[in-house]
Amino acid sequence: MLAEPDLLRGAQQPRLLTAPPVFLSSAGQEATELAAHAGLELMPWQQQALDIGLREREDGQWAAFECCVNVPRQNGKGGIIEARELAGLYLLGERVIIHSAHEFKTSRVAFERIRSLILGTPDLRKRVKRMLNNTTETSIELVTGQKLYFLARSGGSGRGFTGDCNILDEAMILGDDAMGALMPTMSAVENPQLWYLGSAGIGASSVQLARLRRRALAALESGVPDPSLAYFEWSVDPHRDECPTGCQEHDDADDPAAWAKANPSLGYLITPEFVRNERASLGASGIFERERLGVGVYPSDEADSWQVIGEDAWRALAAAESSPADPVAFAIDMTPERSHAAICVAGEWRGGTHVEVVDHRPGTGWIVERAKELHEKWGPRCWVVDAAGPAGSLIAELEDEETGLGVTVVQPKAREVAAACGQFYDAVTEQTLSHLDQAPLSAALAGAQKRSLGDAWAWARRIVSVDISPLVGVTLAKWGLGAEVEEEGAPNLW
Repeated sequence: MLAEPDLLRGAQQPRLLTAPPVFLSSAGQEATELAAHAGLELMPWQQQALDIGLREREDGQWAAFECCVNVPRQNGKGGIIEARELAGLYLLGERVIIHSAHEFKTSRVAFERIRSLILGTPDLRKRVKRMLNNTTETSIELVTGQKLYFLARSGGSGRGFTGDCNILDEAMILGDDAMGALMPTMSAVENPQLWYLGSAGIGASSVQLARLRRRALAALESGVPDPSLAYFEWSVDPHRDECPTGCQEHDDADDPAAWAKANPSLGYLITPEFVRNERASLGASGIFERERLGVGVYPSDEADSWQVIGEDAWRALAAAESSPADPVAFAIDMTPERSHAAICVAGEWRGGTHVEVVDHRPGTGWIVERAKELHEKWGPRCWVVDAAGPAGSLIAELEDEETGLGVTVVQPKAREVAAACGQFYDAVTEQTLSHLDQAPLSAALAGAQKRSLGDAWAWARRIVSVDISPLVGVTLAKWGLGAEVEEEGAPNLW
């Protein structure tokens, strides 16, 4: 029997929780009180995360070197971040705190939130020496020397920084490169701590989150807590295909009780009515389960990645000096849920083909204007869009002389899409392809799978946890170099 949604409150205890068993005391209560003093009232689940995360051993070291909060979006993980950063600045005496996110715009929003809390609290504001928010630095510095930096991981701006506390927001987009740059720097810190905060895993991009989760599951299964990890996960255990009718062991996505289990802020920040509408709108796409119920896709080990093209084979083709030569072709692709899109290019290079992701951003509103800029600058031989794919809806606007490119977009048929995938695969195996080892393209290949297309195959689009738009884009762009196109007579300025 399904629960009545309007009577539910979110579960304050996470479904998965493990923490180091040895500790003497916790600074969590003081951190919670400081947050309240600044006008930030924390819910019980947020207080618990702080209490466990800020436990100290008898020698003064943190009980948990790593703290991970895995909770669906819009539940208030930002409140934990802000409370932890306020505590680091004003209570714990941490000299340097690093707040990083995958993209800088997310870090900038975090800066504005904690800036507002500090400026709205006179006795906190008077201890501020300076607040910077410019093109070179975004930070808060106290007169006593403590400093909080806001950085983006995607641009590598955090490389070389050493923090007493490192806040890694958007932890579901965190791989080996970022961790490899961060971990060695922390060895020189006397009492370092890492906080990971994010939502459910999204496949190959969630390498570090998957590692933390595996450690937590191993601790829970063995009954022996991980000695250095505090892990909190709000999620459901969904039904399997083999579940019998009426299964009570797993959670039903339509059951409001499942919504409450995965969303501790249900009834506080999120209304049951919104979740009900969200469920109806997203349907059976799998997005609701991931974004609202915390059902993630986590690479279980390195062997689960790079299933179609091996990582070694792909990395071997990376060339820093590689660039496309005339003629060039552009292609556009986007995710099925239209959350991200990519514009890619292919051109000749040293007897083979160079492929590159020119632009890869969230949303779709930017695509046509960016395509116009690229078309005017480079005069490509063609633009390629799969009319049967998600980006097919852009073709009419792209072809419009007033609002778009004013050229005919090449639209490959299904057999040509399969041929494009085969040609791309062959170019990798024959080592006639070059690329710049760009993260969006590598992440797409690491999580890519095949789907049958007649007697051939194409890249699998329906795996919503992996954004393969950069991969589809470069595949179609490479195919476009040999596609039949109507000559427009425009000069090619590449």
